[in-house]
Amino acid sequence: MTTKIHSTKAMLPPAKTLRRGLATLVMLLLIAAPTFAADLVVSAAASLTNAFADIGKEYEKARPGTRVLFNFGASGSLLQQISRGAPVDVFASADLESMDRAEGQNLVLRTSRVNFATNKLLLVAPVEPTFSIGSLMDLASPAVKRIALGNPDSVPVGRYAKAALEKAGLWEGLKGKFVYTQNVRQSLDYISRGEVDAGFVYATDASISPVKVRSVIEVPVEKPILYPIAVVKGYGSERRAQDFIDFVRSETGRRILARYGFLRP
Repeated sequence: MTTKIHSTKAMLPPAKTLRRGLATLVMLLLIAAPTFAADLVVSAAASLTNAFADIGKEYEKARPGTRVLFNFGASGSLLQQISRGAPVDVFASADLESMDRAEGQNLVLRTSRVNFATNKLLLVAPVEPTFSIGSLMDLASPAVKRIALGNPDSVPVGRYAKAALEKAGLWEGLKGKFVYTQNVRQSLDYISRGEVDAGFVYATDASISPVKVRSVIEVPVEKPILYPIAVVKGYGSERRAQDFIDFVRSETGRRILARYGFLRP
């Protein structure tokens, strides 16, 4: 959602960064804008953008008079916004850790929490790569200079990738090559434009990229990439929030998720 890139060594030219402060602006608008009784605010992982946008449209059709407002971003950043009082009714994260933290802070209804989708982790490269990459070990080659990676501190895809690289014994040696991004969509953008030599993204994002990227390998992960969803406490919309979660898990919701490559948990 924000565009400042943090890296130990590799930095992209400032002219190629995206507009800054979008996440903050979205939440300020949500807080300042007038809301209505039938509004439902959903904060969801960036990788759910397309699928949830379609689910929201179908939900509004099925519930006339209801308006679903979405805030998409890195799961860790969304959790931070909720903990600071952002008016959110539903939280859907791309990992269990972020939802565990939300539950630990008593921000969500524990009984409403459920896993609703799974994903796969891919290592991808530009369509016209500068170097042929066939495995994780190839990332250590001097020919690979920049690797897009979601910031592991706040981006689940970055944590999954870090764990896989640590298991392969590559993490420490590659640190100087990482271009840390704020969400998986930003990583995909840099890869598709050839501004990095490779990067880690979800299979669902790679499949719907408007600009083609080349899938190198499916990266094995020790823990399944699960997407949990839960009702956020404190805004008096718990019943409607639960209804939205039920809709996500309905046949209509599952059909839309499957269309974008998400699998059932």
